[in-house]
Amino acid sequence: MELPDGVVAWAVSSPALLKQLLTDPRISKDPRQHWPAWINGEISPEWPLFTWVAVQNMFTAYGSDHRRLRKLIAKAFTARRTAALRPRIEEIVSGLLDTLAATPRGETVDLREGYAYPIPIQVICDLFGIDDEATREGLRDCVDSVFHTSADPAEVTATYARIYEILGALVAERREKPGDDMASVLIAARDEDDGAGLSEQELVDTLLLVISAGHETTVNLLDNAIHLLLTHPEQLALIRESKAGWGDVIEEALRVEAPVANLPLRYAVEDIELDGGVTFRKGDAIIAAYAAAGRDPQRHGADADRFDLTRADKEHLAFGHGVHFCLGAPLARLEAEIALPALFERFPDLALDCPPEGLRPVESFISNGHRSLPARLHATVPAV
Repeated sequence: MELPDGVVAWAVSSPALLKQLLTDPRISKDPRQHWPAWINGEISPEWPLFTWVAVQNMFTAYGSDHRRLRKLIAKAFTARRTAALRPRIEEIVSGLLDTLAATPRGETVDLREGYAYPIPIQVICDLFGIDDEATREGLRDCVDSVFHTSADPAEVTATYARIYEILGALVAERREKPGDDMASVLIAARDEDDGAGLSEQELVDTLLLVISAGHETTVNLLDNAIHLLLTHPEQLALIRESKAGWGDVIEEALRVEAPVANLPLRYAVEDIELDGGVTFRKGDAIIAAYAAAGRDPQRHGADADRFDLTRADKEHLAFGHGVHFCLGAPLARLEAEIALPALFERFPDLALDCPPEGLRPVESFISNGHRSLPARLHATVPAV
């Protein structure tokens, strides 16, 4: 496939091949070591995907560097820390539902903007101890821009600068006044042993990784799950009749509408010969096409593109696979496990307020969600 500015990459959509490649040590995520286009200075800071390859964190790390970074970051994503967030997530969800309930009857609400969006951004900001509303909005705008793969050069460079301005200020504040938040945990790891464990660039870029990965993907998970249930009433009926569970909803939504459609980039460390006569040449760029992989008919049958809670095999790669499997997957599932049943229990007559074909996707081939999700909270009462 051809990416912006004529950059060419392989797109891998076979789940079997993806699983093979995602565990193959001959596949790297480090452009500084293994992507000739980067090494030769051909990738400009104005390239729409620049941030995706320029960051220095575990997302772009390879081998021992990745193991070092993941071990440090895992301290902030322990099962205990994740489970401890449940009461706060429930509080956030309850408050948002109360706000939605105050909408005058008959008015349309945007469930992406008013529900799917604020839950993960509030959770992430709580994790980082960010209380300032302006900082929260700034981070949200930056993440939106990072996923905007059609952004013009001016937006790309401005976003890159703004991200580091915001995160640099956060690091300085947490160094002066550390707490029990994730930023403080990572800063402590950075400052131990004179920074031998985490460089300053890796520290800031890791904060960026957690914010962007923990925010946009969960927004899309909630958005897509709500949309799928509203457009498949027979599946929603299975939930209400206890013939399927909310875990089924979450996993089937992740399979059929992966929150990240295509994830850039990986690189062949050496020539890799695949079955069928295809060869990845050393330095070739690779994209993991997760959304397509979830709908592979060879894996899930002829109806692979159908949302079906009774499907026996809901296996997916929405959170990746292998050493780069998403550390935040348990947190994303926890947010969905709380937010989805709460919404449909509070508003049993919830209905989409536009034809499904009228919904517009976000402007990204990475992020897979809707620009808005208009809905009515209550059944329409016929005029007397």
